[in-house]
Amino acid sequence: MGFLDLFIKRRDGGNEKEMSFLEHLEELRWHIFRSLIAILSVAVVLFLNKSFLFDKIILAPKHPEFWTYREMCRLGDFLHMPGFCMHDFGFTVMNIDLSAQFMIHLKTSFTLGLVAAFPYVLWEFWRFISPALLEKEKSAASGIVLAGSLLFYTGVLFGYYLIVPFTVVFLGTYQVSAEVTNQINLSSYIETVTGLGFACGLMFEFPLVIYFLATVGLATHEFLSRYRKVAIVIILLLAAVITPSPDMFSQTIVALPLYGLFEMGIVISKRVSRRREKRKKLEEEKIMEESEV
Repeated sequence: MGFLDLFIKRRDGGNEKEMSFLEHLEELRWHIFRSLIAILSVAVVLFLNKSFLFDKIILAPKHPEFWTYREMCRLGDFLHMPGFCMHDFGFTVMNIDLSAQFMIHLKTSFTLGLVAAFPYVLWEFWRFISPALLEKEKSAASGIVLAGSLLFYTGVLFGYYLIVPFTVVFLGTYQVSAEVTNQINLSSYIETVTGLGFACGLMFEFPLVIYFLATVGLATHEFLSRYRKVAIVIILLLAAVITPSPDMFSQTIVALPLYGLFEMGIVISKRVSRRREKRKKLEEEKIMEESEV
């Protein structure tokens, strides 16, 4: 069954039943509504824990005591390179709008609520899609919520502990002149931290996307392998966009995991192709046996 058939039929206990487009919209509305309830519930908890939300999470990467900077300092001591240690970033985060802090508090709580409730949101999305799939398609996609959640959180942690610190250090301390001091707008700082973390989480879903494209035959390992050089160029461009810092070290930190995800996608598509070919062969043999009888 193709993707568009999702808006035509639903399967319930092996039986197919027709559903109108409006009925599908109604069902989708309830899935979205439950997802929003989950996100808002977590957001309320985060909103009520303002100190933890901002001092321990959002503003932590601007302090030298942050985990990444401490580990970089240890690496610098090991390599006898004191320049790896961060002591004073020389910039402050400020607010110039009367209502900005309250609105930012609301927005940040909702954003991190979405991050925390991501497994449930993905599960609701899967509940909406799965009834339109065949049993073998459901079996092939078993564990999608767990796999998608692990990939997403791995990406978020990668962005938070690696991409965000290098971005904060470079952009926060960059000066065109010693006479110009950096006073970073609170909204700009928070959008950078949350945006990079969330973007990395979504990018780490790439193997899952490849899995589904390979399942429907839109992405094969031959195709991905043939355009590996093109993928490397695209990955380097993405690394340059994600990391405003122009140094090769921070861009390499981003590019290597992205390339690893691409290679993982090739392996996944190869396994899916083999499984599809094997299933097709078994079906052909079964048809031949039935015709002989």
